[in-house]
Amino acid sequence: MGRAMVRRYGPSLDEKDERILRLLMENGRMTFRELSSKLGISDVAVRKRVIRLERSGVILGYTVVLNPKALGYSVVALTGVDVEPGALMRVARELASREYVRSAWITAGDHEIMLEIWARDEGEMEEILREIEEMRGVKRVCPAVVTERLKSRC
Repeated sequence: MGRAMVRRYGPSLDEKDERILRLLMENGRMTFRELSSKLGISDVAVRKRVIRLERSGVILGYTVVLNPKALGYSVVALTGVDVEPGALMRVARELASREYVRSAWITAGDHEIMLEIWARDEGEMEEILREIEEMRGVKRVCPAVVTERLKSRC
């Protein structure tokens, strides 16, 4: 875990906090009792630490990692979207509200907006990309179809 990054931008974390975070990233459903046995501290102490990590914004929430193919989505694309000046927040919010957008980021890289898009097939992906291209304020759409996911984790 990036010690300097966590300490620089968030609360100071000790070794037990960092171990709790690593364990929860591996299994977010791990109980306080399971965490306490791995850490050698009481489940009450673990609970207090987790609550502190949540309240301080280190832990933002708990989620499940899904397999798109198992749910019938055969095409996943990481898609960069370039927008006209002044349209960034409006376009980003509109895209983030779309059901087919699974994750959305505003970036300072090659594209102003990055999206993770799931589609049932190539035809649906083409329709989605065309819809995005036709949105007011969008200059360019640059999809990269995911052929294999190597890692899904914080």
